[in-house]
Amino acid sequence: MTMTAEIFNKEFEGIIQQLKSYLLRITASLSDAEDIAHDTYIKSLDKLHTFRGESSVKTWIFTIASNLAKDNLSAQKRWIENVTDITKDAALANKQFFQESMNIRMTSENGQYEAKEHIALCFTCISKSLPLEQQLSVFLKEVYEFKVSEISTILNSTEAMVKYYLYTGRSKMITIFEGRCALINKAGVCHQCSELNGIYNPKQNTQVELMKIDLVKEAAKKDKEDLFDLRMRILKEIDPFDSKASALQLHHLEHNRQVMEKYGEKIAE
Repeated sequence: MTMTAEIFNKEFEGIIQQLKSYLLRITASLSDAEDIAHDTYIKSLDKLHTFRGESSVKTWIFTIASNLAKDNLSAQKRWIENVTDITKDAALANKQFFQESMNIRMTSENGQYEAKEHIALCFTCISKSLPLEQQLSVFLKEVYEFKVSEISTILNSTEAMVKYYLYTGRSKMITIFEGRCALINKAGVCHQCSELNGIYNPKQNTQVELMKIDLVKEAAKKDKEDLFDLRMRILKEIDPFDSKASALQLHHLEHNRQVMEKYGEKIAE
């Protein structure tokens, strides 16, 4: 199958936001996501003659992007499960961070605070504690709805291994949130969604707002698998580059990335 540059550009334009969203969530870096997306376009255009139509154009592009991302991520340390505790402590000790956050909150049309947006950010950060192949598989399947056969192409792996990555990655994330997230378990240790809502929306009744989120409303009635699926639905519904809270959450994500980089360097000493 021959694909012209004109057809490719149209295809790429149709998935660029989804691609950048994926890259942001696996790298936790706005600059890396934008750089890899740009490099993916250049490399894909250069390799157009190799496209044989054995997969969809979208799968082919995501394969190139994932390979570039893996090169970037393989040299980095994975984050740890209690990343949110570490970044919270760092934020509380950083007056400039909160000043910048409140400025975004007050001046940006994308600076609102919504708990569902923080749920998505939380998943992004904690997912970086998974082995890389598990993290990529979970996002590709659960959020971007690729089939197992397509993920095996993207990761250059067998379908059996992809199923293993999905099972172990999903199981690990369910276990982490079951023990941490106070929104889905009364014994959960993390109350950041509620705490941050109190900071950014002091006049708002936090519990009333939280109960608007299906994940919270259904927590007492659904099993762990269903609650994970509800969390995934939240991620699917949010464009981290263009939402009511995107500016504020991107600021939080960059802070978390910087904190974890320093944490990794400290551990390595």
